[in-house]
Amino acid sequence: MQTLLVGSNNAHKVQEMKEILETQGLARILVPNDVANFPSDIAETGSTLEENAYIKAMAIYENTLHTCLADDTGLEVDALQGAPGVLTARYAGEHASYTENRAKMLAALKDVPEAQRTARFRTVICYRDELRTLFAEGVCEGMIAQEERGSAGFGYDSIFIPQGYSQTFAELSTEEKHRISHRGLALRHFEEILRGLE
Repeated sequence: MQTLLVGSNNAHKVQEMKEILETQGLARILVPNDVANFPSDIAETGSTLEENAYIKAMAIYENTLHTCLADDTGLEVDALQGAPGVLTARYAGEHASYTENRAKMLAALKDVPEAQRTARFRTVICYRDELRTLFAEGVCEGMIAQEERGSAGFGYDSIFIPQGYSQTFAELSTEEKHRISHRGLALRHFEEILRGLE
């Protein structure tokens, strides 16, 4: 089982990756504080999730020389022409809180009927080691709720209802969310790719 450096300072995202990868027996996880020379601030200047994931993975590998995994995730809302997309974490401003982002989205969709509130979460993972750069992707279709529901999860979880469910991500158990979520699907896709290289 290899050791992977997860390239994120987002504690919630790191925890999800640890829960998914370590419980699958795919990898032991290191976090930024575990290694020297981890870049303190990586500017996400890409115009796509793929570009941002690549920028982060390359910066981390070049600074630490450690096999690493970086990701970028976007929420694409059809009624908002695919926004916020790459700006998902900064939807309500550069340093916006999760609460502010959710409030802005609910306000933007205030008059949008349920049938038109379709959306999807998309995660792109970029893996980098001394030999290769690999990508994996996971998509979870769903819709934006009329109001916040549930207390688990983070980010937009309390307003995102995955397809086939009546509950938001924030109302599901951790195990169920990981099974169907964009990040869970991306990591399982990544697992398939890695196993194919063995």
